[in-house]
Amino acid sequence: MSLKLRFKPVSHSWVALHPQPKGVIQFIAGAFFGTFFPMFFYRYLLQSLYEQGYTIIILPFNFTFNHYVEAGFLMREQYEILPELVRMATVEGYDYEAYLDDKNFSWIGHSLGCKYISLLEGFSALPPQPEAREKFIRNLLSSTANKSEIENVIADINTLVDELKYKIIEVQKLICTYVGRKIKINSIFIKGQVSILLAPAITNTASAIRPQFLADIIDKLGFGVKPTIEQTQNLIQESELFNIMGLVCFKSDNIAKSTCNWFINILQKPPQEFLENLAGGHLKPLGIQLGSNVLNFLDKPFVESVEKRNQGFEQHVIELLEKLKEKAK
Repeated sequence: MSLKLRFKPVSHSWVALHPQPKGVIQFIAGAFFGTFFPMFFYRYLLQSLYEQGYTIIILPFNFTFNHYVEAGFLMREQYEILPELVRMATVEGYDYEAYLDDKNFSWIGHSLGCKYISLLEGFSALPPQPEAREKFIRNLLSSTANKSEIENVIADINTLVDELKYKIIEVQKLICTYVGRKIKINSIFIKGQVSILLAPAITNTASAIRPQFLADIIDKLGFGVKPTIEQTQNLIQESELFNIMGLVCFKSDNIAKSTCNWFINILQKPPQEFLENLAGGHLKPLGIQLGSNVLNFLDKPFVESVEKRNQGFEQHVIELLEKLKEKAK
């Protein structure tokens, strides 16, 4: 008998507690679907992961062009939820051991959600000392941003780091209050945590705004997407991380094609064993179960049997996750 996936609101997110979790999956959906009812649109995928023994957290994001700020919000949200996982588990009589080491936390993103995960992993490479961190950021952005933009990024990152350090202290105090234990936090960002990128889309302003001339005007006024494609790619390269990342691309997907090609051909990560190229389009990860079938009216085929759907997608994600967790040990 399968476990019923039930989400409860926690802070700004949605959480489905597993009675005996072997880990936590933090899920960031794509644009639109990540803002409006992701627990419905991605229901079958999330149910499949839940049944493998994972507590599921759906992290929301707002529509904004400043992805630096939104990535910071998502990181703050993780620390808001951490002690709540332990408290809720104790109230329900569930096991909470997996929540006491942040290496048991994994990330899965779809489309734009993958950019936020990439930024958080890239931030993991930032030096802890403020002077060294400022130098790293200046070197990273010197050829792609003006002085004012660089100063703003430095200020935002410094504020974020200080806030996260304070939140970690709060988290430790709360969890100690709840269960008399401490959580092992290996990095203030997500270094050491497994991630899987489903059809990643690192895009620019023109991807969100039409026509092109309007996007160009927004960029010239300084209100376009930040960081840009080039800046995001530079951060990923300079971080020298992304070593426990899995990548899932789809053969009929033109939206994520350039990003997938960049990871595979330029970054040359992940290795082949952690790379999947599956049938389907950009919205393949969406789907809800109805009886013995899975429905996804935004991809072809619109209706698949549960068995075919699993063979074509979910089983690949599950196996990829387990292989990456084994590598991370």
